[in-house]
Amino acid sequence: MKIAVAMENGNVCEHFGHAPAYVIYTVKEGNIVSKEGLTNPGHTPGFLPKWMSGMGIDVIIAGGMGPRAVELFKEQGVTPIIGAKGPVEEVVQKYCEGSLQTGQSTCNHH
Repeated sequence: MKIAVAMENGNVCEHFGHAPAYVIYTVKEGNIVSKEGLTNPGHTPGFLPKWMSGMGIDVIIAGGMGPRAVELFKEQGVTPIIGAKGPVEEVVQKYCEGSLQTGQSTCNHH
Protein backbone atom coordinates (compact mmCIF):
# COMPACT_ATOMS: atom_id res chain seq x y z
CA MET A 1 0.00 0.00 0.00
CA LYS A 2 1.15 3.55 -0.71
CA ILE A 3 0.13 6.39 1.57
CA ALA A 4 0.67 10.04 0.67
CA VAL A 5 0.66 12.65 3.43
CA ALA A 6 0.38 16.38 2.88
CA MET A 7 3.28 17.84 4.90
CA GLU A 8 4.29 21.23 6.22
CA ASN A 9 7.17 21.65 8.68
CA GLY A 10 7.16 17.93 9.50
CA ASN A 11 3.47 17.88 10.41
CA VAL A 12 0.32 17.01 8.52
CA CYS A 13 -0.63 20.09 6.49
CA GLU A 14 -4.04 21.63 7.11
CA HIS A 15 -4.89 21.73 3.39
CA PHE A 16 -3.64 19.01 1.06
CA GLY A 17 -3.55 21.19 -2.07
CA HIS A 18 -1.49 23.94 -0.47
CA ALA A 19 1.01 21.62 1.19
CA PRO A 20 4.60 22.51 0.28
CA ALA A 21 5.41 18.81 0.05
CA TYR A 22 4.05 15.28 0.23
CA VAL A 23 5.66 12.26 1.81
CA ILE A 24 4.91 8.96 0.11
CA TYR A 25 5.13 5.91 2.37
CA THR A 26 5.19 2.35 1.13
CA VAL A 27 3.66 0.06 3.73
CA LYS A 28 3.79 -3.74 3.76
CA GLU A 29 2.08 -5.88 6.38
CA GLY A 30 1.49 -2.80 8.52
CA ASN A 31 5.12 -1.69 8.50
CA ILE A 32 6.67 1.31 6.78
CA VAL A 33 9.26 -0.02 4.35
CA SER A 34 10.17 3.18 2.51
CA LYS A 35 9.38 6.86 2.24
CA GLU A 36 9.99 9.50 -0.38
CA GLY A 37 9.50 13.26 -0.24
CA LEU A 38 7.98 15.12 -3.18
CA THR A 39 7.52 18.84 -3.73
CA ASN A 40 3.96 19.89 -4.49
CA PRO A 41 3.82 20.31 -8.30
CA GLY A 42 1.12 22.97 -7.98
CA HIS A 43 -2.48 23.34 -6.92
CA THR A 44 -4.37 23.08 -10.19
CA PRO A 45 -7.93 21.83 -9.65
CA GLY A 46 -8.20 18.13 -10.47
CA PHE A 47 -4.48 17.57 -11.09
CA LEU A 48 -3.31 16.16 -7.75
CA PRO A 49 -5.80 13.26 -7.58
CA LYS A 50 -4.77 12.05 -11.07
CA TRP A 51 -1.07 12.62 -10.34
CA MET A 52 -1.20 10.63 -7.10
CA SER A 53 -3.34 7.89 -8.60
CA GLY A 54 -0.79 7.55 -11.41
CA MET A 55 1.91 6.97 -8.78
CA GLY A 56 -0.11 4.13 -7.27
CA ILE A 57 -1.16 6.03 -4.16
CA ASP A 58 -3.92 4.20 -2.24
CA VAL A 59 -4.53 6.69 0.58
CA ILE A 60 -4.05 10.45 0.99
CA ILE A 61 -3.88 11.87 4.51
CA ALA A 62 -4.34 15.58 5.17
CA GLY A 63 -5.69 17.96 7.74
CA GLY A 64 -8.34 18.94 5.28
CA MET A 65 -9.54 19.23 1.72
CA GLY A 66 -12.64 20.49 0.02
CA PRO A 67 -15.54 18.19 -0.82
CA ARG A 68 -14.80 18.34 -4.56
CA ALA A 69 -11.23 17.15 -3.95
CA VAL A 70 -12.54 14.31 -1.78
CA GLU A 71 -14.77 13.19 -4.67
CA LEU A 72 -11.98 13.51 -7.25
CA PHE A 73 -9.69 11.31 -5.13
CA LYS A 74 -12.43 8.72 -4.70
CA GLU A 75 -13.04 8.72 -8.47
CA GLN A 76 -9.34 7.94 -8.93
CA GLY A 77 -9.48 5.05 -6.44
CA VAL A 78 -7.58 6.95 -3.72
CA THR A 79 -9.05 6.96 -0.19
CA PRO A 80 -8.92 10.43 1.41
CA ILE A 81 -8.39 10.59 5.18
CA ILE A 82 -9.02 14.10 6.48
CA GLY A 83 -8.92 15.75 9.87
CA ALA A 84 -5.52 14.29 10.77
CA LYS A 85 -3.04 16.27 12.88
CA GLY A 86 0.47 15.78 14.18
CA PRO A 87 3.91 14.65 13.05
CA VAL A 88 3.68 12.93 9.67
CA GLU A 89 5.43 9.67 10.51
CA GLU A 90 3.48 9.30 13.76
CA VAL A 91 0.21 9.80 11.86
CA VAL A 92 1.15 7.15 9.28
CA GLN A 93 2.14 4.70 12.00
CA LYS A 94 -1.18 5.23 13.78
CA TYR A 95 -3.04 4.79 10.48
CA CYS A 96 -1.23 1.48 9.91
CA GLU A 97 -2.12 0.36 13.44
CA GLY A 98 -5.75 1.34 12.95
CA SER A 99 -5.58 3.85 15.79
CA LEU A 100 -5.48 7.16 13.91
CA GLN A 101 -7.90 9.66 15.40
CA THR A 102 -9.27 12.19 12.93
CA GLY A 103 -11.52 15.16 13.38
CA GLN A 104 -13.26 17.53 11.06
CA SER A 105 -11.57 18.83 7.95
CA THR A 106 -9.36 21.80 8.76
CA CYS A 107 -10.00 23.17 5.28
CA ASN A 108 -12.79 25.69 5.64
CA HIS A 109 -12.39 27.94 2.62
CA HIS A 110 -14.89 25.95 0.52
